[in-house]
Formats: sequence, structure tokens, C-alpha cells
Amino acid sequence: MTIGLPALELVGAAIGEGAGDSGCKYGAQALREFGVLRALHDAGAAIEDGATVVSDPLGADERLGVVEDFSPRLAAAVEGVIARGRFPLVIGGDHSCAVGTWSGVAQAIRPQGALGLVWIDAHLDAHTPETSETQAPHGMPLAALMGHGRPGLTDVYGWRGKLRPEHLVIIGARSYEAGERALLERLGVRVMYMTEVQERGFAACFQEARARVRQGTAGWGISFDVDALDPADAPGTGTPVAAGIRLDEALRVLESCIADPQLKAFELAEYNPLRDLRGRTARAVTALLTSALAVQTAMAA
Repeated sequence: MTIGLPALELVGAAIGEGAGDSGCKYGAQALREFGVLRALHDAGAAIEDGATVVSDPLGADERLGVVEDFSPRLAAAVEGVIARGRFPLVIGGDHSCAVGTWSGVAQAIRPQGALGLVWIDAHLDAHTPETSETQAPHGMPLAALMGHGRPGLTDVYGWRGKLRPEHLVIIGARSYEAGERALLERLGVRVMYMTEVQERGFAACFQEARARVRQGTAGWGISFDVDALDPADAPGTGTPVAAGIRLDEALRVLESCIADPQLKAFELAEYNPLRDLRGRTARAVTALLTSALAVQTAMAA
């Protein structure tokens, strides 16, 4: 471990009911079996394998109810990691897990101030039940974190607005609906659609995003949806969208993010091992996490 860097703790977010294809529920376990912990350790990260929070599809009569039961339990697990002085690496799971992940982080740092978040995704994930045609919860976490949607999602820990619009930047969106875009525009959220990423480059976009979410906050995080990557590099996700961020660029841009002391957590969502032929996406995801969260090679060079 490089001196001064936090120890990591992997938290599994085993939920798939929020998506149309529930295979991502097995994402964290599949990556454990693939060797993500060993890869991070070998790259210089101090990491422990922590809890896995599992959704209970029998505990509710609808998908939103499953997520409402799951979110506070995941939030408590993430908050506990931070309370122990460690850095949460949350691996999902469909992206509805973000309600739990970032509610836990926001609660942990609330005495110091607000949370900032860089959301890297092919989708906007800012629907409410009123705007979503599919009612898929994995399309609602950002709206919920900003206080819009059902109380079971917005009011984890008994308070809403875990994330203020000015402290959020979305990068890479290229598949979305009018209702969620309208909400984000009304709230003034900075969205870097994929056309902008292609024009400016992912590096310039991420640099701007990081600066924005660090301003006026006590800490920031990264939520990375596997479908943000181009399907040519990472096909193993339930909702692939063409013309995404290329893996080699993502590796360069996210390298050694963990060295920023204001980075409080990293979340990876929507890895679907049932769609990952020959482990291609597992290799991509492992490389991405190693680049972002281990710095031994970069520091020693």
C-alpha cells in the first residue's frame, strides 16, 4: 500500500430487481471470483473483502418496493465502512444501488458538509415514477438522491436532498427520455452528453467535472456505470449503448483518482456476468478499478 492512501473495503450490492435484466445482481460475486481483490492488492492497494447486501424480492410486491427495502441496508453498510476509516468500493448490482451507496456516504460526511458526485453513465437515471414508462428503479437513482420520487428512496435516514444539483455532473449520456432530461434542466444539473465528450475528450470533461463537484463540498465520489463504456470494450451489461467512452481513455483519465483525499467512495454498477462472454468485461472492469484505486505503479515510475 502506498503511504497515505486509505484502505479499501469492497461492499457487494447484490440487487438486480431494479433493471429489466436482473443478471447484474451477480456482478459483485462474479468479479470477486474473477480476482478483482487480488488484482487490486497486487497493484498496491490495501483492500479487504467486506459485506454483501442482498436484495429480497420476496419482501415486496413491486420492484420499487424491493429497492426501498434494500437502499437503507446498503446505506448502513457503506456508512459503516467510512466510520471505520476505510474507503468504500461498492460493486453492484443494477444502478438503483446508488440510492443506498450515496445516501450512506452523504450521511457519513454530513457533519462536515455536502456531497459531490461525478456520474459516468450512458443514461441519465433521473426519472421519477411519474415520468418513467417502464417504472424501472435503475432509471431513478439520481432523481431520488436529489429529493424527487417516492419517499422510500428520497428519505433514507429520514432526510432528503443527499445531493444538490450544483454538486452533480453527469458524463457520457447518450440514451435518455424527455421527462428525465427536463427534470435535470429545470434543476440546472451539468450534463456532458456523449457528443460533448467526443468533441472535447473524456479527459477534459472529467477534469471539469471533478473541479465542479469538489467546489463547496466536503467530499466527492464517482459512480461508474459499465454501460458508459463502448460495448466494443465492455459488452457485459444489461443496457449497452453504442459509441461510448473507450476503455483505454477511461483508464488514463481515472488513473490514481484514489490519491485525491477528497474522494470518499467509488461505485461500479451494471456489470452483468451473464452477458459477459469469455470474461471480456470482467477484464475491462478490473483494469478500470485497478487504474483508479491503486497507485503503486504510477507512484513508483
